[in-house]
Amino acid sequence: MAAAAADPATGDAGFGFYVHVPFCVSRCGYCDFNTYTASELGAGVSRDTYASIVRAEIRDAAARFDRKSKVDTVFFGGGTPTLLTAADLASILAEIDATFGLADGYEATTEANPESVDADYLAELHDGGFTRLSVGMQSTASHVLKILDREHSPQKALDAVAYAHKAGFAHVSLDLIYGTPGETSADFAASLHAAVDAGVDHVSAYALIVEDGTALARRIRSGQVPQPSDDVAADRYLAAEEVLSAAGFNWYEVSNWARTEAAQCRHNLLYWEGGHWWGAGPGAHSHLPGVRWWNHKHPSTYGAALAEGLPAAGHEHLTDDDQYLERILLRTRLASGLPLSLLRPTGKAAAEQAAADGLAVIEDERLKLTLRGRLLADAVVRDLTS
Repeated sequence: MAAAAADPATGDAGFGFYVHVPFCVSRCGYCDFNTYTASELGAGVSRDTYASIVRAEIRDAAARFDRKSKVDTVFFGGGTPTLLTAADLASILAEIDATFGLADGYEATTEANPESVDADYLAELHDGGFTRLSVGMQSTASHVLKILDREHSPQKALDAVAYAHKAGFAHVSLDLIYGTPGETSADFAASLHAAVDAGVDHVSAYALIVEDGTALARRIRSGQVPQPSDDVAADRYLAAEEVLSAAGFNWYEVSNWARTEAAQCRHNLLYWEGGHWWGAGPGAHSHLPGVRWWNHKHPSTYGAALAEGLPAAGHEHLTDDDQYLERILLRTRLASGLPLSLLRPTGKAAAEQAAADGLAVIEDERLKLTLRGRLLADAVVRDLTS
């Protein structure tokens, strides 16, 4: 594939690595991610063999292009990455270091489901070079977790945070979902306060999105549970901003708050600020200058394709219009704002209108969303790119 010959020279935005781990014990009712339970895997790929397969992809990738940039950030997502052993995750990180090279002060994050980690596991993970942990709490209300088909108890997520702090992780994040059918304002407030009290330095809060084909979508369609309300979601977002800002967190992206600049997720900032990354694992996407490609989604198909070469299922060359749209879409969501210099004349006129409508302010030649603008971020982006 032509993209494999490109060099990930990235400038200020940096170069990252994403590793997809597709395994889950069970499927959450709202999830449409590329994940598989044991019975869905097929031949050729298993949790026991997965680390060696991904390491082979990393070695193959490193051999296919000249690289000048070391890896600034690594992110393990899923699925449930922590269903692999801590030694396996550390071995993949070590392979990235051995082949691409980890930059000084690199960030290495893994997502974790609360029921999949304990104190010993996280201590081994930290010793293996991981610097950041993102724990999927979603809610502290048991009935909300039940609607979401989450397997863990509310306390398990808080225990995982405590274990991570004891292990020495400098940065720990909790993920929340709001707007689940049956969730009350008191339920969400309790989740927010529990996250703050746990001592994490980062919180992500996302509105529940009902994706077609999920178990939750089928339950809503059949009338078993009500459709989430946009008005309720807006109220929840305002509650998150109020509680988190009062506790010393600052928003830096529409759905993300951090206590300090150092606590911000540098890997996600790399995406939002137009950096480049290589993705390993089934379904993983990669992005180098002007081109994007993605691996085969199913683990068995991915493994077979890797045996024949790079496991890419397809690629696209990004046009100027593609890149313009993505720059505006991603950077508008950042607290640092969208540089007006990136906008075309029609976009600059829309930026002035957004400021006049109270959806944004223009400071230092940047368009920055107001709180009301954050609630209507998608509409602002549509106007900027129309």
